[in-house]
Amino acid sequence: MNNNNLKILLPLIIALSVVVGVYLGSFLSNTTGNKSLIFSNQKNTNKVGKLNEILNFIEESYVDSVDGKELLENSINAMLSNLDPHSYYISPKEFDGMNDPLEGNFEGIGVEFRIKDDTVMVVSAIANGPSEKLGIQAGDRIVKVDTALIAGNGITNEDVIKLLKGPRGTKVNVYIKRRGNSKLLHFAIIRDEIPIYSVESPYMISKNTGYIKITRFAKTTYQEFINAVATLQEEGMDNLIIDLRGNGGGVLSSAIDIADEMLSKNQMIVYTSGRSRKKSEYYSTNKGILKNTTLSILINENSASASEILAGAIQDNDRGTIIGRRSFGKGLVQEQIPWPDGSALRLTVARYYTPSGRSIQKPYANGSDEYNMESYKRYENGELLSADSIHLPDSLKYYTKKGEVVYGGGGIMPDIFVPLDTAGGTEFLYQIRYRGLIQEFSLNYVDKNRLELMKNYRDAIQFKENFNLNNSLFNEFIKFVTDSGVERNLIQIKQSKELIIRGLRADICRNLHGNFGYYVIMNDEDTAVKEALKSFKK
Repeated sequence: MNNNNLKILLPLIIALSVVVGVYLGSFLSNTTGNKSLIFSNQKNTNKVGKLNEILNFIEESYVDSVDGKELLENSINAMLSNLDPHSYYISPKEFDGMNDPLEGNFEGIGVEFRIKDDTVMVVSAIANGPSEKLGIQAGDRIVKVDTALIAGNGITNEDVIKLLKGPRGTKVNVYIKRRGNSKLLHFAIIRDEIPIYSVESPYMISKNTGYIKITRFAKTTYQEFINAVATLQEEGMDNLIIDLRGNGGGVLSSAIDIADEMLSKNQMIVYTSGRSRKKSEYYSTNKGILKNTTLSILINENSASASEILAGAIQDNDRGTIIGRRSFGKGLVQEQIPWPDGSALRLTVARYYTPSGRSIQKPYANGSDEYNMESYKRYENGELLSADSIHLPDSLKYYTKKGEVVYGGGGIMPDIFVPLDTAGGTEFLYQIRYRGLIQEFSLNYVDKNRLELMKNYRDAIQFKENFNLNNSLFNEFIKFVTDSGVERNLIQIKQSKELIIRGLRADICRNLHGNFGYYVIMNDEDTAVKEALKSFKK
């Protein structure tokens, strides 16, 4: 791959790793409290007084006017940034957006939307949500919310969320333009609790093998997982692939509960320990509905925290095969302390260790910049392309129950290494992926042809088996891409054609049949999934 290709690909890898590493952590517990909870003792009085005096003096005497609230929040962030990469402050404005995915729900009308051509377009109505129950459909355009006109006026995602989200039981009037209807449709929607699903696309990938993707670990993830497993077992599942690639973690207890279902009684899952937190050990119980199921777990460089707890528990107990690339390396545990003003502090209070005693936290002593660049260095050093490029010292060597060698000090090393797939990769392909042009074209195509497509392909399997993306549609996409500013390169288009077609088919299917439609197509040619299927045969 040439240098230009690297310039396109690497920022994506880095950005994903940074977001995953910084914003998604594992929590020991959700604690309640206020400022007095931390600053109440006499020992801290002088420190707090000094900090308050400095902030007051700045507000009163600084040469320019300052925002005292912003100054305080910046001071808190500056303090936390000197501790570790995963302790941070959440402002009241950011709180719901960061906490809802971990809670597993939010309150609103239950639609996934996208702003397209300065109009709010419904991508999907969430199953069993208030919008779906009233008949709101994918492709509908929301043009008015109560008295606010929101079409053609430069509205942002944040503006739409403010209008549509709200307390459960409250009413919002939504006016919709639907293709084929000349008049606006009026829906009086009573807001409700809307689930944010973290377990996606459970299906039988072969006659006796199930596949489940876990996108994050929320409070609801365990129950979602149990429901998915029950369905797959009814369909004859003997083997299970759990896809944790790109899963940045979340709630510690959910990962522990899922691991418990796979292990025999009294096997260690994880333990945590901190300076002011006593050692806590977590062992499996006797439930184990997956004790007799053969397991493969998929990880990559963006699998972090709770994902690493689950993978580490399975690996150290010799319970399944870990497949992919070395995981992120986040072994710190945060507690969340809410404040009366709606903000919160997430503070690292402990480290977690896998059953063999491994801490998989990567070093952070040299500052957050070097910490966040570590994923870039893995690519630069060739680690994402070849297992031979990974060199770990013997001091980080540990052993599983059966005596297999495993390593700590920076992520979970897989049992079977799967390199980053660069076959067919070109600068042209990376440009269209980076700009989201496959998704945009697919959305437009489905929007124009939804009725016909749904008539011909009523489910994702039927679509996968029968929808052929012909040359006419492919050429239409290439024109769309070049019109969007990507330089046409016939040699690179030819090299990447197969990958582009696969991406288009998967995204068109996703717009018709949800995320399951995407994975059921992409998994057919996924190298890590293929390795998992091979491992079951062995």
